[in-house]
Amino acid sequence: MTDKLVGLILAGGLATRMGGGDKCLKELASGVSLLDIAINGLKDQVDAIALNANGDPSRFDRLGLPVLADGVEGYAGPLAGVLAGLEWAEGQGATHVVSVAGDTPFFPNDLVSKLQSQMGPEGLAIAASYDETGKLWRQPTFGIWPVALKDALREALVIQGIRKIVIWTDTHQAGQAVFESANGIDPFFNVNTPDDLEDARRLATQRGLV
Repeated sequence: MTDKLVGLILAGGLATRMGGGDKCLKELASGVSLLDIAINGLKDQVDAIALNANGDPSRFDRLGLPVLADGVEGYAGPLAGVLAGLEWAEGQGATHVVSVAGDTPFFPNDLVSKLQSQMGPEGLAIAASYDETGKLWRQPTFGIWPVALKDALREALVIQGIRKIVIWTDTHQAGQAVFESANGIDPFFNVNTPDDLEDARRLATQRGLV
């Protein structure tokens, strides 16, 4: 088991298929954004939450959350966001960070406990789920990350130039937590396009999230 556990919402992507901007601020209903849903889904599973996003942090002021910019120059992808989260978590006295993607509104309410149960020997695990054909896909933006690996991750990003999450997690023997679909909905359905956003609005209404 872990001790103090904090959550990190990854929202630093470029959102090119959505026309740029902050995808996580797109609304599922009036006044309810993808980010609001992510916060609500995570807040009861962790001790504190931070947001990884770049640019002017004031656009997130209404949330009252710490906003962590990437500490690695250039767009280094989600691993840079995880590193920012680990560095923040260390200052909070936390042992682990659980990351979620800000564009994935239907992630499981047992995400954290299941990730904890599948941690590998270094305290690391990532999520996975089956697609409609039965193929298992890793969902590496959803993971539990030990603060003890913070320096190793910084070295991988800055010195080794690693950008793909699973290359690094495989090196550190990450466990894998497999999640099933619920009511026919992929728990890691994410919003990449305007059509995806419309689907998410419909599903959120069906599930009573908005």
